[in-house]
Amino acid sequence: MTQLKNLTDADFGEAISAETPVLVDFWAEWCGPCRLVSPILEEIAGEHDAITVAKLNVDENPRIQAQFGIMSIPTMILFKDGVEKKRIIGARPKASIVSELAEYL
Repeated sequence: MTQLKNLTDADFGEAISAETPVLVDFWAEWCGPCRLVSPILEEIAGEHDAITVAKLNVDENPRIQAQFGIMSIPTMILFKDGVEKKRIIGARPKASIVSELAEYL
């Protein structure tokens, strides 16, 4: 099982500026749907080297949550070169997430 990188307000900007696309999972400990999505994202991270998958706990890092206007979690945002390219809101089955990200995988 691939361990996803945990981001913070401090290292977020550097992480999303990478040349490799970065999928950031905005989540919280108390969020049931977030817990459903987490193992799916770990699978995707393990199967696709073309993207990096990371997590950001919104309770611990409220500045980034506010900056990107995240109102509900889980929200997954794909960044390339620091720019938001794709936003997936809510828990989705693996096939749905993979198809949303297909052009980057």
